[in-house]
Amino acid sequence: MYERKTHPPLSRIRFLKRVLLHAAAALALLLLSLLAGMAGYAYFEHLNWLDAFLNSAMLMGGMGPVDPPKTDGGKLFAGLYALYAGLVFLIGAGVIFTPVIHRMLHKFHWDSRG
Repeated sequence: MYERKTHPPLSRIRFLKRVLLHAAAALALLLLSLLAGMAGYAYFEHLNWLDAFLNSAMLMGGMGPVDPPKTDGGKLFAGLYALYAGLVFLIGAGVIFTPVIHRMLHKFHWDSRG
């Protein structure tokens, strides 16, 4: 997927397309995770979709839930979802920054003489 150090760095347009593709993948992961959190809160805590969205978004943002869970299933779900949301944050950041870091390292190691 990425060019080898014997190949020249990508043009700016192709690099920007790569960054946008990675950002779109991270956004898709975020949206799917948010939908999963909403479904979990709706199922376990019987929250309406707007309240489920708020609680899921707050957990994904690292703020914590607005409505504390009341059921045992809801408490277990909220705890596991909070752990998952932390991983999604790290993975999303890695996906977004990977092309930028690769480009920097590629420019340092690229030998224009071939």
